[in-house]
Amino acid sequence: MRTKRAALRHYALLFLGAAILAFGLYNVHSRTQITEGGVLGTTLLLQHWFGISPGVSGVVLDTLCYLLGLRLLGRAFLKNALFASLSFSLCYNVFERAGYVLPDLTPWPLAAALLGGCFVGVGVGIVVRQGGASGGDDALALVIAKLARCRISLAYLATDLTVLLLSLSYIPLRRIAYSLVTVTLSSFLIDRIQGKDGAKCQE
Repeated sequence: MRTKRAALRHYALLFLGAAILAFGLYNVHSRTQITEGGVLGTTLLLQHWFGISPGVSGVVLDTLCYLLGLRLLGRAFLKNALFASLSFSLCYNVFERAGYVLPDLTPWPLAAALLGGCFVGVGVGIVVRQGGASGGDDALALVIAKLARCRISLAYLATDLTVLLLSLSYIPLRRIAYSLVTVTLSSFLIDRIQGKDGAKCQE
């Protein structure tokens, strides 16, 4: 049985990871217009070509990914994922109310891509290490890694690169290049933080 102290530490780390992710996405990504791969990038793609609101497609895609995670990763995963997702939403709203606290890196997109990748990688890495997911992207990557028995960094890259390549249909190559820097760095950091024991999915 998990002790109360261990449980408190577990949820504190889930919250910390979600907070770091929210801070980076608000202060870097949203301000510098660096796009993402995965579910977020897919919602933007669907909005551009089919006029489907991300508010609708995002909920549908996240739900599908969480259901896959529940089926293959168990109820503990879903519990952790829901807590992390709610923590992310809460923190993002708080950061929006507080306003930007980092300098505007729009004139330096490479620096923004690197810094943004660090925030995403560290934040998501902490959440995933605790057995959770901060969104559909994480759940999908964990499912792919488990089924393919590959490192989670490869699963993240596979989904991100697929969406970024499709996004070339409406986003300039230069902007995609910066996004590629972000997703590559974040995937590497997630893999390193998750740890050697958790890097490969078990049966």
